[in-house]
Amino acid sequence: MTRFTTCWCLLLTFLAFGSRRPTTSSQPTTNLDEFIGNRHVADQKPPQKTTAPKKELTTRDARLAFIHKAQIWSPTNVSAMDLRAGPQGSGAFQPNEAVTCDYVEKKDLPGTTQKFQCAIHEGDVVKVRYGTDNGKVVGAVLASRLLWALCFGADRVYPVRVTCRGCSSDPWKKRQRIPGEQVFDPAAIERKPSGHEMKSENKGGWAWPELDLVNEADGGAPHAQRDALKLLAVLMQHTDTKPEQERLLCLPKGRTDDGRCDEPFMMLHDVGLTFGQANFFNRTSVGSVNFEQWTRVPIWKDAAACVGNLSKSFTGTLDNPQVSEAGRQFLADLLVQITDHQLHDLFEVARVDHRSRRPDSTEPAATVDEWVAAFKHKRDEIVNNRCH
Repeated sequence: MTRFTTCWCLLLTFLAFGSRRPTTSSQPTTNLDEFIGNRHVADQKPPQKTTAPKKELTTRDARLAFIHKAQIWSPTNVSAMDLRAGPQGSGAFQPNEAVTCDYVEKKDLPGTTQKFQCAIHEGDVVKVRYGTDNGKVVGAVLASRLLWALCFGADRVYPVRVTCRGCSSDPWKKRQRIPGEQVFDPAAIERKPSGHEMKSENKGGWAWPELDLVNEADGGAPHAQRDALKLLAVLMQHTDTKPEQERLLCLPKGRTDDGRCDEPFMMLHDVGLTFGQANFFNRTSVGSVNFEQWTRVPIWKDAAACVGNLSKSFTGTLDNPQVSEAGRQFLADLLVQITDHQLHDLFEVARVDHRSRRPDSTEPAATVDEWVAAFKHKRDEIVNNRCH
């Protein structure tokens, strides 16, 4: 692949309110197109909350067989991706859309940052992240949109303004349902991608060293793509890389009648602790949308050997990964296709202006232009390097 070679992923067919995008009738909808949200799928419905399913990958051998054949990337025309609108299709929200929902009381929410469950309508329950001091509200939008634009797998995350019926002023701490309404702005709604999460040990997730178990000879992702994803994690400073932050997914229509999966995919799930500096204790003030820290961290720990600069947290499974020249080149070829306009849209829609440039201080936010310049500097570190 040369730097300016682009592979084509189907363009968005519909925008909000039914406006149309150019499309080519000869291009069919593929299972992966549905997964990444690059086409409106007429019969696709928002995911519904159900009881926890049984584990499909019940044995170590079954899980390894899934990973051996897994894909992690899809061909795409990066410069055509609309980073402001994000993934479209059923259940999508427009940037900063006003959303009203009904609080769903749940006592066992995972994690350590502010979130709650809310019903858009019966059968459609979403996760809402909120809080002006919650870096994941911004970080999850940034990282998931970047992954989506490059056609790596991630959840769909939408920056919105939420009016919650039945919420307390802080439903993370006060989880009882109460009368009245509360408005949360900024907030972000998270939707799962199309497909089926394959349940197994590690809560259905995977550890980053397991990328090395993917076997191209068995139909799995090539080594260059896997190294590119590791290097992208370095660029984002994806600090919390424990297995349950990632997912094993069967792409739409990939499940067989006997419960197996013909189209396995390894995706990232919780990417809110990004665009800061990876740190041992996964502190959000340091690791989640911290402009001062992110700009200080170089891409390379050893540029000549192509060792990425990503220190492992106490929960992490990725530690200063060494990538191949092919992996560096693969990511570079994708990154150079992102336009300045797209970068501006990315940082503006994520609302980086809502977060201090150093979140543990009273300093003002970095501007969108400052974030764009910092991203381009990091991109240059990847593009202009060569692995020896």
